Amino acid sequence: MILIIDDDEAITVSLGLLLKQAGHASSAVSSPEEALERMDRGDVSLVLQDMNFSRRTTGEEGLQLLSSIKSRHAQVPVLLITAWGSIELAVQGMKAGAADFITKPWNRQQLLQSVETALGLRASGRAEDGTAPPSREDLDRRYDLRGVIGENQRLLEILDLLGRVAGTDASVLITGESGTGKEVIAEALHRNSPRRDGPFVKVNLGGIAASLFESEMFGHLRGAFTDAHRDRQGRFAVADGGTIFLDEIGDLDLRSQVKMLRVLQDRTYEVLGSSETRTLDVRVISATNRELAAAVEEGRFREDLLYRLNLITIHLPPLAERRDDIPLLARHFLDQAGETYREASLGAAAAAWLQAREWPGNIRQLKHLIERVLLVTGADELQPGHFEETLAMERGESSKNGLPPVGSMTVDGMEKTMILRSIEHHRGNLTRVAESLGLSRQALYRRMEKYGIKL
Repeated sequence: MILIIDDDEAITVSLGLLLKQAGHASSAVSSPEEALERMDRGDVSLVLQDMNFSRRTTGEEGLQLLSSIKSRHAQVPVLLITAWGSIELAVQGMKAGAADFITKPWNRQQLLQSVETALGLRASGRAEDGTAPPSREDLDRRYDLRGVIGENQRLLEILDLLGRVAGTDASVLITGESGTGKEVIAEALHRNSPRRDGPFVKVNLGGIAASLFESEMFGHLRGAFTDAHRDRQGRFAVADGGTIFLDEIGDLDLRSQVKMLRVLQDRTYEVLGSSETRTLDVRVISATNRELAAAVEEGRFREDLLYRLNLITIHLPPLAERRDDIPLLARHFLDQAGETYREASLGAAAAAWLQAREWPGNIRQLKHLIERVLLVTGADELQPGHFEETLAMERGESSKNGLPPVGSMTVDGMEKTMILRSIEHHRGNLTRVAESLGLSRQALYRRMEKYGIKL
């Protein structure tokens, strides 16, 4: 049973009718006291809660009620109802334990989707009793996990979570260093979801200029702006009925973040050059290698957008923390490359050698090294010497162009190294360091804090 908590009878009647049409039983109360009394009966599966119950509009009463509900009925999901102009209040509620927030006036489809998602997540939850996740064989029987290679304990926990949330429409934020396989996990989420027969649209937000964001994401009509010589369908429209994967979400500029929040909140958008509002049915999966919580504190990322994106967060560990999976990954990449180049096997000594190495570029770096070794050596069984010879060749090539070998250092690693070298060269004069790197002093300070660089 779904409990509606609102002192506006028109809203409770409207929500009750909408839920009934969708097959959900509901009950309504108008005050926090009635709400807690009703919940103590024990048959409430979800709460739809307004944030104000008097003439005051601060939301203080709503936050107090939310706190009481979570302290007495921690497993019951709470969806907050608030006005668009009070999203900051909704974010406070999310921090206090709310499952999601819905803005007035709500979109019927979006509200029902939020309800179904919250109920689905609760139903799929596994008790955190310290037990180990299912085995890889069991997970493979239950889910379609092709392309996800590994049996590491942390990976199994991730795949268990992936399987449990895939059947819902919950927005998922995938975090982790570059090269850890975020796109592979996003594809697995889509493959195991009810949207599997719909489109899976990948968007690299880091590669879209801010001036082109609306055109790329929402589309445009012919003549909407200079050079708009024909109609163009946006990425959201292409993904309608399926899943959209927003890669590098942390690179989105603040202006575009506002537009992204609007479409994710209301599931509506307008094509450039048109005043017609179009509705959207899409699941959102996003990914980043940045620390979004730090970006929020620095004012570079909207907190309300972060909470809209990360209803579920999946963090992928670096390859150095999954060393037991390295031989499996290496043999998988050998099999893949064998279809294009030639077949070869991985010797036991070579597998141990790969496990002992550091992998700043993670799985992507391992894949590139495997392919490169196959290209430069003719051996049927790869040994440590073949990998060492290939790396020596790469170091030789890098010395000619002054750059590190491909795959040996991430972009973040190169940036940190260059900052340290500039500080040493300019003897700690940060004004000159910033000028030499083409940064403002404020931007330099942010990067120094990010990489833990102290003078």
